[in-house]
Amino acid sequence: MDLPTPEDLRERRTELGLTQSELAEKADVSQPLIARIEGGDVDPRLSTLRRIVNALQEAEGGILRARDLMHSPVVSVEPDASVHETAELMDEKGYSQVPVVRDGTPHGLIATSDIRQREEENVGELPVAEVMHESMTAVEPDATIDAVDAHLDHNAAVLVVESGETVGIITEADIARHLS
Repeated sequence: MDLPTPEDLRERRTELGLTQSELAEKADVSQPLIARIEGGDVDPRLSTLRRIVNALQEAEGGILRARDLMHSPVVSVEPDASVHETAELMDEKGYSQVPVVRDGTPHGLIATSDIRQREEENVGELPVAEVMHESMTAVEPDATIDAVDAHLDHNAAVLVVESGETVGIITEADIARHLS
């Protein structure tokens, strides 16, 4: 990973027509810090540099956010829905998993693999709450594509939640669709 030089940062900022104060506000740092970084007087922390680069990318229109990637409205099931009804819904929609939501609040995720792993003969009669897995990840609508992608390394889907309400879902397919 190549880190931008102070000259790179100054050049990008001026090409975008941003003042140091405007960039500082977008990156949530002080203007004097931007001046010191661009002047080569200080080496910023990696987290500070990332905020500055993200602010520049956002000014360029180059940062995708969860709201740009998410599939909405969310097709979901309630915890007391039957596994059979849920499997039919997933087949009908062509989904491999659906979130389990009650009154807009996420409770978990049920996937076809969760259903197949159950040994009971009557698995279709069970409520989704008994088969779903509760571990899931949720992000705010303004989460960056990098943050979402990091969550997808360990989860089948990421829910987008705003003010406690499930507003979207993102899978690997959604990321791939925007990157291609």
